[in-house]
Amino acid sequence: MFRLGRKYRHLVHDAGCGCANPLLQRRSGYLSDYSRRTFLAGIGSATVAGMLPGVGSAQTPAPLSRLLLTQVRLFDGKSDTLQTGVQVLVEGNKISAIDKTNSAPPSDVTIMECGDRVLMPGMIDAHWHTIYAAVPLQTLMVGDPGIIFASSTAEAERTLMRGFTTVRDLGGPVFTFKQAIDEGTIPGPRIFPSGAMITTSGGHADLRKPFEIPARDGQLSLSEMMGSSAIVDDVGDLKRRVREQLLQGASQIKLVGGGGVSSPRSPLDMTTFSEDEIRAAVDVARDWNTYVTVHAYAPKTVQRALVGGAACVEHAHLMDEDTARMFVDKNVWLSTQPFLTMDDAASQLARVRSVSSSYLPEPLRSTSLRRNMASGPPGVPMCSFLRH
Repeated sequence: MFRLGRKYRHLVHDAGCGCANPLLQRRSGYLSDYSRRTFLAGIGSATVAGMLPGVGSAQTPAPLSRLLLTQVRLFDGKSDTLQTGVQVLVEGNKISAIDKTNSAPPSDVTIMECGDRVLMPGMIDAHWHTIYAAVPLQTLMVGDPGIIFASSTAEAERTLMRGFTTVRDLGGPVFTFKQAIDEGTIPGPRIFPSGAMITTSGGHADLRKPFEIPARDGQLSLSEMMGSSAIVDDVGDLKRRVREQLLQGASQIKLVGGGGVSSPRSPLDMTTFSEDEIRAAVDVARDWNTYVTVHAYAPKTVQRALVGGAACVEHAHLMDEDTARMFVDKNVWLSTQPFLTMDDAASQLARVRSVSSSYLPEPLRSTSLRRNMASGPPGVPMCSFLRH
């Protein structure tokens, strides 16, 4: 659906669609010859694609018309107990009725006996990287985009099948990937995209190769051209990059406020944007009726994000008690993702056993601290899922 400001609102009529407007029809006619050639060029591949079996997704399923799930234990997301002996009627792609009386099924439904399995709403991962989750860092740094996107396609389906029907993507070239899922081309969860991670030079999302430094005026790095990151060092560039992500369909903006665990040359406790710069990005996001979330670890970095007006902070693993109180005072969300040390993750990292846990800062090697990070400080609104 088009997002139209007042200047163009005259193009939209009663039903909220401007497609019948004579002016728009004349403009679209100018493209008819070109569009016809494009259509003829692609009709062969479209015909072949039409003969292939369809794929399911969170957005465009092809369900049975009426499906009755029986022998279900239901978790509704509100109660702290399971409801047993429940029947759930699904019509199209929506739940139309929940029966707790074990009534006789209608005659025109397909029945699926669930054997007392649990039925629950789809889970939401509040911090995910659709394009990067399944790809090792060394592949991301030097790999061909083909293998990166192929791996991400497979991971999107695995994510959906693990029960995550929605993800908030916190950085990466995911706009067209989201489109492919929305259109049913590939299976995967609904995506709330951020687009490129916006950072200063030297921040966590500055993944330039040594030969790309220093930056040449007007020349983007490889990661910027792919849409992975946007490197800015003044307020004007920052506001433009924020608007560019929103223009492409970002549902929120991701700023990188400091260093990170996986970036090779940005110390974890460094800080990037000033308060004024964060505030400038927040102002642009608010003009688009959305918000900014900031990647931050160290107390100073987290506090700067809070003072600058961020609505959410990612990680904040190294914050102190004073910083935790600021979350409560300002009613800001904390999205924390507990990390594993190399020892904890040994079974998952068989191919890189030579990597030592000494690469992690000393505070992150503490088992007790990792447990505290999982639970969060009292009074702070949390949105967290373990990396899956």
